[in-house]
Amino acid sequence: MGNIIITGTSRGIGFELVKLFAQGGHQILALSRNARPVLDLQLPNVHAFPFDLGNAEHYNDLATFIKDWPKVDVLINNAGSLLNKPFLETSPEEFKKVYEVNVFGVAEVTRNVLPKMAKTGHVLTVSSMGGVQGSMKFPGLSAYSSSKGAVITLTELWAEEFKETGPSFNVLAIGAVQTEMLAEAFPGYEAPVTAQEMANYIVNFALTGHNLYNGKLLQVSNSTP
Repeated sequence: MGNIIITGTSRGIGFELVKLFAQGGHQILALSRNARPVLDLQLPNVHAFPFDLGNAEHYNDLATFIKDWPKVDVLINNAGSLLNKPFLETSPEEFKKVYEVNVFGVAEVTRNVLPKMAKTGHVLTVSSMGGVQGSMKFPGLSAYSSSKGAVITLTELWAEEFKETGPSFNVLAIGAVQTEMLAEAFPGYEAPVTAQEMANYIVNFALTGHNLYNGKLLQVSNSTP
């Protein structure tokens, strides 16, 4: 059984990931601005406290907690911030806020956790099909989709930089999943995949995918968007 850190766990895919990993007997640290949904599960092997990826002080809480873990086996960068707004109506502050979570937050969590990870560890980042070069793009998602493209490139760079010492790094560009975030981006659209179905796939890939992949982008989608 492993020690697993997941960000963005208050709802959607992240919340389902916590439950599935807990069922597998793993020790989990669930990080989200709202820790209450996870704490309400009252699972003995799940730990949670409020965590804002853009709050520098919260990284001290993270460091204090993982100090007592001998190692971190899996880090899943799942947290995401969505802005659906025409580009010319988007302020610089709004654009930066998306990047603070989707890019800078991913980088900072990874930076803090890497010293606790062995060569056999796996850093898995959840991106979006909207961030894949050549994929279909949608108006209003310039900040969100471009930030998701940035973490795809980050993953490739990390895999190269740490190829001798590990851990492994991979990124999943997921398509339409029926979550609250999808409803915000595409009101009224019904996705063919549930949050639990996608979480099942992510759990399996997080635990085994690094045996075959490193520095790779996998597109996990059966629809558009």
